[in-house]
Amino acid sequence: MQNQAIEDLVESLAQRLGRGLSLEDPDGVLLAYSSHQSSADRVRVNFLLSKKVPADVADWQLRHGIAEAVRPVVVPSNEALGMRERVCVPLLVRGFRVGYLWVQQQSDDDPASGILEALPTVRRMTDRLAELLLETDAASSERRARREEAFLGACDGVLTAVEELRGWREFDGDTSRRIAVVHELSAATMTGPEDAHEAILLQRTLALHSTVGVPSVLFSAGASTHSVLLCVRDIARGVLPQVLDRYRAEVPKRAGRPPGRLVLGMSEPVTDPRELAGAFDQAVHAVRAAAVDPGLGNVVSYAGIGIYQFLSALTGPIPAHPSVRFTELSRADRLEELVPVLELLYDKNGSVQDIAEQLHLHRSTVYNRLARIRAIIGVDPLVGPARLELHLALKARRWRSRPRLDHPG
Repeated sequence: MQNQAIEDLVESLAQRLGRGLSLEDPDGVLLAYSSHQSSADRVRVNFLLSKKVPADVADWQLRHGIAEAVRPVVVPSNEALGMRERVCVPLLVRGFRVGYLWVQQQSDDDPASGILEALPTVRRMTDRLAELLLETDAASSERRARREEAFLGACDGVLTAVEELRGWREFDGDTSRRIAVVHELSAATMTGPEDAHEAILLQRTLALHSTVGVPSVLFSAGASTHSVLLCVRDIARGVLPQVLDRYRAEVPKRAGRPPGRLVLGMSEPVTDPRELAGAFDQAVHAVRAAAVDPGLGNVVSYAGIGIYQFLSALTGPIPAHPSVRFTELSRADRLEELVPVLELLYDKNGSVQDIAEQLHLHRSTVYNRLARIRAIIGVDPLVGPARLELHLALKARRWRSRPRLDHPG
């Protein structure tokens, strides 16, 4: 239905402008064209037959700046190519380039100035065309896929991908950047789509639509279990929660189901593409910490995950029973009344009043449970090495249930 809507809109535009039109994606692949053929030159005829812009024609067009243009560009005639003068209308949605609309001269006596004068009258139609393209082609375009592959490769430490990123405009000037990872926690995504390609395309689409028009997010890519964002160093505190809200709104539209809990992890800044792999690891650790410890929130920086920084650095598996005292307490706490109180007290810096309010208990109940804990482990759990031991054991138990995220590359 979307493709038919695009074709119908191109035909309507051609009638309004009285000229032949062709629509192509950023890779130069033909998407639609009007039935108006009376003014077709050799380049247009060959393009409609081959469905792809030839290399020599693409070079001529790029030489006149269409890849960077945000306004209509006049591309002069080229007799050697058999090409009349034409106007390129770059189609953008909130700064994201989704394709090009080409307006053909009717004849050599039809100056480009006439086309430029007519374009403002169809601005709403061209804007709508851009929106339709974003809905259908942007996330699956060949060019987009290549760039995402390079970006994810750099996050995986692939040297050839790292070198490719050095030529990107997203790394021009001050190249200090951060990596963010978005992951959805839900029963639906634990199994995931059976088709890995479908899962990746979903993540790519979610990332693209959730970040289009957000200047602080320079690029996005999707892997099968998560999305990866390239962000400026000084991204404002309120931007990432807004991005996560947009993800929540996109999931039902793209996946046809309610969203699960979404978490976003942010790395520390890095200054060189060679450091992207380390930044990606930090963002993943932040996601995992947020996933196992909801008290951290849904948007978490690596610097803010505390003890989980140390746990993430461990190379071997975390023992199931790392602490004798914690094992004794866990076995005695069959109704799970004691451990939650203890963890909240540690996290809230020993405020009994806060714990009582959060768990909807009377303060005396909290004190009674602390007395039971002391009786079980034989020491005061709020002081000295015992507090450090038990708090670490609590977080280690959470860390063992961290989600698995697929490798980026």
